[in-house]
Amino acid sequence: MNITELQQNITIQYCFADISSSCRKEVRTGPAYMFLFIILSCISLCTVFLNLLVIISISHFKQLHTPTNMLILSLAVADLIVGMFLMPVKIMELADSCWYLGQVGCYVFPVINGLSLSTSLCSLIFIAVDRYIAVSDPLLYSTRISVCKMYVLIVVGWSFCLWYNIIYLYFNDHFFQSQINCYGECVLFIKYYWVIVDLVICFLTPCSIIIILYSSIFKIARRQAKAVRAVAVSKCQGDKVSKLSETKAAKTLGIVIFVYFTCWIPFYISSLSFESVTSVSVVWTVFGWLLYINSSVNPLIYAIFYSWFRESVKYIVSCRIFESSSSRFNLFPEHM
Repeated sequence: MNITELQQNITIQYCFADISSSCRKEVRTGPAYMFLFIILSCISLCTVFLNLLVIISISHFKQLHTPTNMLILSLAVADLIVGMFLMPVKIMELADSCWYLGQVGCYVFPVINGLSLSTSLCSLIFIAVDRYIAVSDPLLYSTRISVCKMYVLIVVGWSFCLWYNIIYLYFNDHFFQSQINCYGECVLFIKYYWVIVDLVICFLTPCSIIIILYSSIFKIARRQAKAVRAVAVSKCQGDKVSKLSETKAAKTLGIVIFVYFTCWIPFYISSLSFESVTSVSVVWTVFGWLLYINSSVNPLIYAIFYSWFRESVKYIVSCRIFESSSSRFNLFPEHM
């Protein structure tokens, strides 16, 4: 797939043939584009499927109604919105460059887009804070953190993200749409100073918090592993427990930070190289999809690595969740 091949497969038409002010449609056809659309559609379906499994598991099984899992549920809901609504709209827009959802849809879509991505990041931060408290002070964790408190925290987080995104779009003149040139166009123009503001609020700050907290978790896990090794019945058993704890902490830290950087750094670094960014630019399209793909990877990191998720998926796939007592199934077998 190369640029020349893609350009040769673009046919110019109009978004709305019966409207004189209609925008031109760039119908992208050919094997290269078909392959791209199939890949993106598969990513969208996988994002919806994986996050639905997480949502059904945590919502259905009472054993999973814990403060930490409420945060994972919030993360899955945000990522589900990305896979179910944002990705299909972007695929449709990429197919022929037209906007078919009307002016109201043009106003609402960027709000939903920003809300889902920012709440996903917000949930990652809350999960890091929750894990830090659980590791640093496990004896008092149950008294300090409850499901009800976590519900309040989640509502506050979603409300803040919604408030921030409305302000972000308002000051970038999105709700006025003064720069729309033709019918069938929906373009978001981001002013450069707002790129800087967004970089600090939605990247540098979350990045710093996550790195600091997971680094602290790793250090605490190492200290606890040494303590377990010191009091173990045999030195051999102690070494085994220590190595397992340190390996698990290092693996979690590495995966979280690597995925976070991989998905978010390219977008912001590229945005800084332009005086302004538009939603139809190559930068926004390519690196914006990296942000979406992060929503596909999140359930893999925060749920699939847990034994309870694998157990709940077995019950869901086998339709055993429709049994009357299924909500009380034990997802933590003694051998696991």
